[in-house]
Amino acid sequence: MSWYRSNKPNFNWIYLQSDFDLKNAVKASFESPVLIFKHSTRCSISTLAKNRIETGERVFQNIYFLDLLKYRSISNEIANQFNVIHQSPQILMIVNGECVYNASHQDVRWENIPT
Repeated sequence: MSWYRSNKPNFNWIYLQSDFDLKNAVKASFESPVLIFKHSTRCSISTLAKNRIETGERVFQNIYFLDLLKYRSISNEIANQFNVIHQSPQILMIVNGECVYNASHQDVRWENIPT
């Protein structure tokens, strides 16, 4: 089965590992849209969502990856800053410092993300 293969060659995640990284992501959103993918390494639904993103045909310049188990405080800051309910898996689109779209669970798929 190929559903568990989640490492697309040359997929360019930008890893969120600090508050500084989150600030840089928000700053980048003023130049072009930013996606933040929140992932739980213990959740099969999250792994499937990650796989859908990594194997999709769309190319997105600024797509950030947050490991929720390692960096829960950053996830909490994202929920507070963008006024969204914490979920996992979850994807957010940030434009000009504001969350303009978010989806979770089975709704995390390219065809649902605005272009």
